[in-house]
Amino acid sequence: MALENLIKSFEKALGRLNEAHLRAKDGLKDDDYYFFRDSAIQRFEFTVEIFWKTIKRFLKEKEGIDCRTPKSCIREFFSAGYMDEDSAVLLLKMIDDRNLTSHTYREEVAEGIFMRLQEYIKQLQAVLLKFKE
Repeated sequence: MALENLIKSFEKALGRLNEAHLRAKDGLKDDDYYFFRDSAIQRFEFTVEIFWKTIKRFLKEKEGIDCRTPKSCIREFFSAGYMDEDSAVLLLKMIDDRNLTSHTYREEVAEGIFMRLQEYIKQLQAVLLKFKE
């Protein structure tokens, strides 16, 4: 997939993640909260996958840098000057949370990931702006 198409797919996935997150937050007191929370976490998984694949392609095309894993791509993106250290640390934590999503049957894991989604969404939006510059 071409870089431009990956960026569009990432943008679309991020928008849907944000919608799901907002819907779950709106329903905190509803019986449907857990359904929407879990839906937001599923969208988070998908968004993280397309995010790191977009970084991988971006770095290859713009900087000639090859990276093979989500964390190595984030580190290279930081090293290339596209974000500050705090942003890189947050995105590395996001990858750890993505890896924990297979354990969301544990209520405390699911709730913890969900509570951090807003911060991740904000950082992913900042990366999207870098892609579009």
